[in-house]
Parts: sequence; structure tokens; C-alpha cells
Amino acid sequence: MPWLFLAGLLIVWELACIVFDIPEIILPRPTRVFAVFVARFDILMAYCFDTLWTTVVGLPAGRSPAGFLLGLAIGASPFIYSGLYPLLIAFNAIPKVALVPILMIWVGVGSLPAVITAFVISFFPIVVNVATGLATIEPEMRDVLRSLGASRTEILTKVGIPRAMPYLFASLKVAITLAFIGSVIAETVGGNNGIGFLMLSASARNDAPTTFAGLFAIAIMGVLMYAVCAMVEKRMTRWAFRGEIVS
Repeated sequence: MPWLFLAGLLIVWELACIVFDIPEIILPRPTRVFAVFVARFDILMAYCFDTLWTTVVGLPAGRSPAGFLLGLAIGASPFIYSGLYPLLIAFNAIPKVALVPILMIWVGVGSLPAVITAFVISFFPIVVNVATGLATIEPEMRDVLRSLGASRTEILTKVGIPRAMPYLFASLKVAITLAFIGSVIAETVGGNNGIGFLMLSASARNDAPTTFAGLFAIAIMGVLMYAVCAMVEKRMTRWAFRGEIVS
């Protein structure tokens, strides 16, 4: 069904451009975008690799562990929840595009502002979902475990963390797409590489087909990263789903 829907959308797009004679500078036809995508495939892949690197580099090494640990702390401690959670909400409300100029002053122009922006924009969903996973532990289960002699640490490690794993992967699938948004924002505002920089340069030349080809490249990377995360989720949280496994 996704492929059929995509094919129908592209056909409608193509026919609308032909029937209404829409200028290419405003909305290029899908066939023209595809031709540019093929003709400039090597260039697109080089810029896509830069964006993919800045998006993924912080995920296993920083974003996931940091968000997971902070989510555990917030979900396990009412004191930390009441003191830190409102601050996280306030920070998440700040438009991330406003942080890019500040990051450029602090760390300079290049890939590092994009990495930090991707980290910041995708950090909050992981923290919230992990904390929510811990909060879903039934009070009755806590009472039973305490009556069996389990400590707070044992309840957290044997019940809380496994309970939070499905929430973690659900947030990771959201965080991956948000991380691409953060990387592209940083590249368009103050980057000198990446697909966002390529799209900005193409739009400055009124090269709409290349700009749309960059959009398609970002969408493809996002779908592939989502699929990878879904595959890992199936293997690590198979026990959490009965019957059909959510992907």
C-alpha cells in the first residue's frame, strides 16, 4: 500500500504540473526530479553521507545512553522529576533554529553545530518516553516485589528497565527523524557541507529540481534509519508484544 500510494501521488503531481503548466522553478515534475537525482547521484550521495554522519554519530554514543539514563533518573525519582522535568520542557520549547547561531559562535562553522543540533532536537523524546515507561509500573507490582524482598534497585533493573524498552525504541524511531531535521536546519543556517547546504545552494540558483532531489534523499535516509531501528526493536522487545509485532 505505501508503494501504491506513493505511485499515485507522483502521478497526480506529474499530471498537475503538465495540465496547469506549472513553471519548473516553482514545482518541478517528478520525472525531472528523478532525472536530476540520477544525473547528480554521486554529488547527492557525498552530501547525504555528511548529513547521515552528523545525524547518526551521536545516536549510539551519546543521544540514546544520555536520554535513557536521564529518563531512568526522572522516572525513578520524584525529587528529580519535580526539579528537572519542568526545565526540560522549557528548553524543548526553544526553537532549535535559534540555537544554531549560538553554536556557531561557540564551536565554529562545520559539522559540529549540526551534530549538537541533532542531539538537542532528538534528546527530549527519549527522556520523556523512558520516564513514561517507568511510570507505567503498576503500584500492585511494586508492592508484590517489595513483599518478596526486592529493593528499589532490583525493581528498577528487573522490571523498570525492561518495561521502558518498548518506550525507548518508540522514542528512538521519532528521534531519528527529528535528528535529520536538526542536522538539515544547522546545515542550511550555517553549514558548509551536508544535504541542507546543497539544497540552500541550489535554491539560491533557482535550481528547484536539485532542491527537490535533496528532499527526496532526506526522506529516503529517514525511512531507512526508521527501518533499521524497527528491526532492532523487533529483536530486543519481541516479548513486549502479543500476536502481531509493531514495526
